[in-house]
Amino acid sequence: MPGDPHDFEYVVRRGGDVVITHHGKRATVLRGPRAQEFVGEVEAASDEVSAQQVMARWTGNYKRGNERAARQHPRNRGR
Repeated sequence: MPGDPHDFEYVVRRGGDVVITHHGKRATVLRGPRAQEFVGEVEAASDEVSAQQVMARWTGNYKRGNERAARQHPRNRGR
């Protein structure tokens, strides 16, 4: 489906840190309890699309659904 997140990957490093990449570039690094929470959530995802959505949410790289409405707002029309 268009707009679905894709091309996210993650690696758990030896010390427990988690590196999340998007299109091969590092998007974020999670450490400690946040890393453990992320791994639990992404491993519990029911399918690849759900796992991609989890990674997108944790990196902050996801659409919120209001982009089109904001683009058409009067204060943004001149941009």
